[in-house]
Amino acid sequence: MFSKTCEYALRAMLFVGQKSKGGKRTGIREIAEGIDSPEYFIAKILQELSRKNLIQSLKGPAGGFYLDKKGMECTLADIVSAIDGDKIFSGCGLGLKECSEKKPCPIHSEFKKIRKEMHDMLQASTLNEFDEKLERKLTFLKRV
Repeated sequence: MFSKTCEYALRAMLFVGQKSKGGKRTGIREIAEGIDSPEYFIAKILQELSRKNLIQSLKGPAGGFYLDKKGMECTLADIVSAIDGDKIFSGCGLGLKECSEKKPCPIHSEFKKIRKEMHDMLQASTLNEFDEKLERKLTFLKRV
């Protein structure tokens, strides 16, 4: 459903959010290891998220990536839109260019409902919400 880049971006943002407590910054190596991602790939993704002001970074020996209070209020929909664009929330389920209400594809009506539910769920989910579940190990970002 999401691109591989978007999947890594979502996992990275959740990981960094969890690690950002008390102003802690996290390096690329720790993030890559924590979400089971190639370092070079996650570095590019984090640069893009930083350019779009979804994550903060600081260079230097005490540097790394972190999320401030505003960053923790970021929704999963914000991250998906920043990486994959809004096509997932408005595009055709079959990938057709001409799919619309007037000229629907065979799955248009059903897929429209699924798209809306997914958008609503991602829009209502902030990074803050997942922190406690990750902390209590009720959810995970990497298989052990």
